[in-house]
Amino acid sequence: MNQTLLIELLTEELPPKALEKLSTTFADEVFAALKEQALASDDSLCTPYATPRRLAVSISNVASMQADRVIERKGPAVNAGLDAEGKPSKALEGFMRSANVTFEKLQRVSDGKAEYFVAKIEQKGKALDDCLGDIVAQALKKLPVPKLMRWGDSDHQFVRPVHALTVLHGRRVMLVEVLGLQSGNVTRGHRFLSPETITITHADQYESILENDGHVIPSLAKRREIISVKLDKNAELLNAIWVGHSNFDLQKLLSLSNEDRSVLSTLLDEVAALVEWPEVYIGEFEQEYLEVPQECLILTMQQNQKYFPLLDKEGKLLNKFLIVSNMQVRDPSQIIGGNQRVVRPRLADARFFYNQDRKQKLESRVAKLGNVVYHNKLGSQLQRVARITTLAGGIAKRLGSDKADAELAARLCKADLLTDMVGEFPELQGVMGHYYALHDGEKAEVAEAIEAHYHPRFAGDSLPLSKIGCAVALADKLETLLGIYGIGQIPTGDKDPFGLRRHALGVLRILIETPLDLPLPSLLKMAAENFPSGMLSATVAQDVEVFMLDRLRGYLRDRNFEPSHIEAVLYTVAGRLHEALPRLLGVRTFAALPVAKDLAAANKRVQNIIRKNQEELGTAMSDAKIDTQLMTDDAERSLFAAMQEIAPSVQSHFDRGDYGQSLKTLVTLKPFIDDFFEKVMVMAEDKTVRMNRAALLQQLGEMMNQVADISKLAA
Repeated sequence: MNQTLLIELLTEELPPKALEKLSTTFADEVFAALKEQALASDDSLCTPYATPRRLAVSISNVASMQADRVIERKGPAVNAGLDAEGKPSKALEGFMRSANVTFEKLQRVSDGKAEYFVAKIEQKGKALDDCLGDIVAQALKKLPVPKLMRWGDSDHQFVRPVHALTVLHGRRVMLVEVLGLQSGNVTRGHRFLSPETITITHADQYESILENDGHVIPSLAKRREIISVKLDKNAELLNAIWVGHSNFDLQKLLSLSNEDRSVLSTLLDEVAALVEWPEVYIGEFEQEYLEVPQECLILTMQQNQKYFPLLDKEGKLLNKFLIVSNMQVRDPSQIIGGNQRVVRPRLADARFFYNQDRKQKLESRVAKLGNVVYHNKLGSQLQRVARITTLAGGIAKRLGSDKADAELAARLCKADLLTDMVGEFPELQGVMGHYYALHDGEKAEVAEAIEAHYHPRFAGDSLPLSKIGCAVALADKLETLLGIYGIGQIPTGDKDPFGLRRHALGVLRILIETPLDLPLPSLLKMAAENFPSGMLSATVAQDVEVFMLDRLRGYLRDRNFEPSHIEAVLYTVAGRLHEALPRLLGVRTFAALPVAKDLAAANKRVQNIIRKNQEELGTAMSDAKIDTQLMTDDAERSLFAAMQEIAPSVQSHFDRGDYGQSLKTLVTLKPFIDDFFEKVMVMAEDKTVRMNRAALLQQLGEMMNQVADISKLAA
C-alpha cells in the first residue's frame, strides 16, 4: 500500500545557522533516493521538518514494495564485443557475466553514432523495509556537516549526538537501524513544556501531535512566520518597527555587507532555529545608552544577544528591544528581567569602547597603520593609504571638487580600523570613522566621505553622494583592483578572496549611476602610475580594463539590455561609462523601430566597404574628402543631400544626450541608402570616383555610428 513515510532523528541541539540547510538536504536526499528506487513518484509530497532537537522528513504516497522492473544495462559496442569470427570478445564475456545473461538474450541498440549490446534484466521489486536503512544512512552521509561528533562508547558519528529514531509508514513502525539506533515511534516534545515521551500513532499526524501534545512546531518555515507576526504585533504596541522587518532596510542604515541576504533576515532564520515553541517579549534598557551611536547598539543586541532592536518611525533607536523566547508562560517577568540583566553589560561595553576611542583623534592613529601589513607585496596599510590619498586628490581635481578635503578624507579613511569599536564590530568600519571625524571637528563633507568610501559594498547598496565621497571611494577600489590584480592575484572560477569582482562593480556603478565623466582607461592609468615602478605587472591597467569590461557586460545584462545592444554601445563609448545607460536606452528605442534591422544591415555593408577601401588605399582613405563634382549618379547626390539635411538635427540631439532621437532621425535616410546600393557601384574603376564614394559612405558610417555601432544589431 502507498502511505506517508515519516523519518525523524531526535538529537541534541543542532547548529542553528546550519539547520535549514541540514533539513532541506536530508529531505531532498531521502526523497531523491526513494524516487530512484521507484518507491516514490513526482506526485509524492516531500515536507522537511527541523527544530533545534530534530531533523525529520514526511513523504506522501510512498509504496511499501517496488514494482517488478526491467533494467537496461548498456554493454560494449558491437565492433568491440565481437572478434573477427563473430564470437563474443573477452570484454563482452565479462559484461555478460556481470549482467548474468547469455549471448542469445543480448539485444543490439543504436544511439545514432554506434551500435551497442544491451542486456535487459528483470528485477523483482524490493520491499521498502529492505531499502530504507541504506537510503537514510546515505542521506545522512551527504549532509553538509564540516565537523562530526562521537558520543558515548559508540563509533557512530553525526553533527550532534542522536538519541532516538522514528520511522513510520502510515501506522506501521518500520524496523530500521541507523547510527546504532533501532527505529520506533516514540519521540520527545519541548524540553520544559512537555517533559514526557510522545508516541506518534500515524505518519500523517506527526505535525499535529507534536504541536498539540509536545508544544513543538516542527516546521521551521512555520516557526519563522509565527515569530515574524509576533514581532510585528509587539512592535505595533510601541508604535515602532523592529530592525529586520521587510519594510526596514537595516543594510542601508548600517551599510552592512552581505552577499546573499540582509543580516537581520539571517537573524530571523537563526532565531527560528533556536526555538521550538516561540514567544516574543518586550525588554528595555536605560536611556543613557542611547548616547552611543545606534549602529553600535543595534549590532551589540543583534549579534551578541539575538535580540531585535526597535526604531521609531523616523528610524531612531528606542531603548526597547524584542526577545524571542522558547517559553510561553503566564508571567514572563523573570524571562524579561534576565534578558535585561544580560544586555546591560554588552551595552556598557559598547559605551566604553565609544568613549575610549574618542580620546584619540583619527589623525593620531594614521601613523600606526604602518604597523599593519596590507599585503607582503604591497606594503603596509599606511603605504596603501598614501596611494589612496594621492589618487583621491587627483580624481577630486578632475571632478572639480576640493582636492585638499578629498586627500584629508582619504588619509583618515582607514584610521578607524585601529579603534576598539571596529575591533569588536568590523562591520562598522567607515561608520565609526564618520562619527569620530565629526567628534574631532572635521568638516561634515570629510566625515561623510570617510563612511561613503566603502560604498557600494554589496549589490543594491547606496553610492557615495558627494564628489569627495566618490573620489575617495573610487581611489580605494581602484587601488585594490590595480594592486591585487597587478601582483597576480587574479580571481578564478568562484574564488575571489580579495573581492575584486565586487570592487570592479563598485567602480562601474559609481561611474555609471552617479554619473561621473571620468573615462575608465585614464582612471586605470592614473591608478597604475600611483604604484612604485616595478611593483605591478607592466600591462596591469589594460588587463584590469578587460576584467572590468567583462563585469560591465554582466551588470548591463542584469539590467535587461540585449547583448547585441551592449556590444554596439561599448564599441563607441570609449570608456566614458557615464554615457552607457542613456546610449543603451537610445539603442533600445531605435531597435524597436520596424526599419532598424534594415538600417543595421546597411550599416554593416557600409563598414565592410570602408574596411576594404582602407585595406586597398591605406592612410589616404582617412583624409578623403567628398567632392560633389565627382558624383555622377543621382542616387549618390540624393544620399549626400539627405545626409546634409539631417546632420544638424542628428548632432543637436546627440549633443543634448537625446540618443534615441538622434538615432530615430537616421530613419529618413533608409530610402536613399537603399537607392544608393541598388544603383551605384562603389568600387568604380576610376580611383578618384571610388575614393569619393567611399568617403561618402565613411561620413554616413560616422553619422550612423555616433551613438553606437548599429551594424552589431544586424542579425
